[in-house]
Amino acid sequence: MESAVFSLGDNLAHPKTGELLTEADRHRQLIRYSVWASESGFDAVHIGEHHFNDYMLSSPPVVLSAIGERVPDLILSTAVTLVPTLDPVRTAEDYSTLDNLFPGRVEIVTGRGNFFSRSYPAFGLDVHDAREIFEEKLELLQILLDQENVSWSGKFRPSLTDITIRPRPTGDIPMWIGAGSQESALLAAKLGCRLMLPSVFGHPKMFVPIVEQYKEAWVQAGRNADDIVIGSCCHAFVGSDQADMRERFVPRYGHYWNFVDQLISDNTGGKVQMPFDLESFLAGPAVAGSAQECVDRMGEMHELLGHDRQLFMFDLGGVSDNELEETVRRFGEEVLPHLPE
Repeated sequence: MESAVFSLGDNLAHPKTGELLTEADRHRQLIRYSVWASESGFDAVHIGEHHFNDYMLSSPPVVLSAIGERVPDLILSTAVTLVPTLDPVRTAEDYSTLDNLFPGRVEIVTGRGNFFSRSYPAFGLDVHDAREIFEEKLELLQILLDQENVSWSGKFRPSLTDITIRPRPTGDIPMWIGAGSQESALLAAKLGCRLMLPSVFGHPKMFVPIVEQYKEAWVQAGRNADDIVIGSCCHAFVGSDQADMRERFVPRYGHYWNFVDQLISDNTGGKVQMPFDLESFLAGPAVAGSAQECVDRMGEMHELLGHDRQLFMFDLGGVSDNELEETVRRFGEEVLPHLPE
């Protein structure tokens, strides 16, 4: 199994010390985070994209470019690229440029971002059209990366006539779809995209039907089952033992999740609420505890999902540099060697 660190870029004060990084320092911390991950044996880094809130990452290709210059080996990927609120032509140019700087290392994880619906009107879009916009723009993004002299017309963007984006990609740029629904899983199979499960939002068993539908649709589309690639993500911390995890990680985790819950509630008019429930989270979207407990949890998750890459979010809730480096390096030394094959 491949391993990755990922970040959505929350910029919160530490719940105990009150320390709050500037946005500039938080961006720099992400670069150090990636260096520690590379040195600790991780395979990839995934960077998120949000707009207009305390998830302060809004430009993944810029951040990934800075990371790429510091680490020679990590796969450079997004945790999500919000395709509906981006122009496919500009997006294709940005990621093709990144690929030219770091050939063969770039990937794109696409998503709708419909939990954060207030960004849609800010970009002149109606959130009720989110799925239709996503599908149209995603297909155009694929075409622009794969083909030259593109002529195209659609509903949500002006037509194109004989357009070739530059620079051209140096090769295929793997594309994932973040899919928590049957519709998105079927779209991923239809377009030949990898499947990324938004498993930070629930217990892994919730996503088993999505995996099964994706695999079935992939084969029905005439694709080789050996080419299926599935990813999953979790919140993570490894300490010396369970008590250490509860002392140091749980305050940050609760602090972070209260922020997430409020943000989603605000963006859905209170229709979606996800209050913090420590024990269910430790049994679900979190891989946290001693090294052996983390190894055991990963075994359970892999048995359920049969996935190929696991994304670990270590940097949530106002974590300090010292604690972040410590847990990344300990995870690399004591957990990564024992991940499922």
